[in-house]
Amino acid sequence: MANNVHELRPKAADSEKITINLGYVDLGHIDLLVQEGFYSNRTDFIRTAIRNQLDRHHDAVKKSVERHHLDLGLRHFSRQDLEAVHAAGEVLHIQVLGLASIAGDVTPDLARQTIASLHVLGALHASSAVKEALKDRMR
Repeated sequence: MANNVHELRPKAADSEKITINLGYVDLGHIDLLVQEGFYSNRTDFIRTAIRNQLDRHHDAVKKSVERHHLDLGLRHFSRQDLEAVHAAGEVLHIQVLGLASIAGDVTPDLARQTIASLHVLGALHASSAVKEALKDRMR
């Protein structure tokens, strides 16, 4: 029975892993807060701190998103989307704050023909070949 189960669409990650370097004293303070029960673990503390800073700067970020005409959230580009852009004789200027993803079946040639510029604040999910083909168009 298990052999008949097929994943129709791979689940996209909803987060991106980052690495930070902290001084030992700062790390000790975090561990103390975790030990005292203020946070469940180091990651909980760091996520909370980041969210607090993002909330603190919410108005400035909102104005900047509007000023730069950024798409907010997840923006996916399928092969069919890019083929339609190409057929219309147009090109895309992609600007995303969040996650921009380009389907795995998009060829590097199709990406170069249809994507004139690519500015992603967050993460870009695309094949390494497509990323390489677009590297001179990324900001």
